[in-house]
Amino acid sequence: MPRADFYLIAKPRFRDDPLLLVCELAKRAFESGQPALILARSADQADALDEKLWEFDEQAFVPHQLAGDDDDAITPVLIVAPGTTTADRALVINLRDECAPGLFERVLEVVPADEAQRRGSRERWKTYKATGFEVGKHDM
Repeated sequence: MPRADFYLIAKPRFRDDPLLLVCELAKRAFESGQPALILARSADQADALDEKLWEFDEQAFVPHQLAGDDDDAITPVLIVAPGTTTADRALVINLRDECAPGLFERVLEVVPADEAQRRGSRERWKTYKATGFEVGKHDM
């Protein structure tokens, strides 16, 4: 059964820098040997995340790149800007307003602290649940 986990930003360190949570999730995915796609909301967010993954933890190395070249298949973490296509992976970290497209086993939905932005996550929760996903919530 596919799974959708919703990570609700609550802690001050993630509230102040939401991309830090995305980096932590990408690090966990890499360390567990799961290739991951990160679906960014915009090209600017994809670029910011690319930079953040290099600097967020001096002790960590998360091999990653912006999707769209010949190395996509061998790169453990791909950051996908809107309009870029790449092969599906079993794990997706979704930062977009709509449900993650494609075939995957697990999606991690990062939910902003702002109440207005959380409304879309409630709709995604319902959509995933209606399509047979097991859903879970984690306060971060």
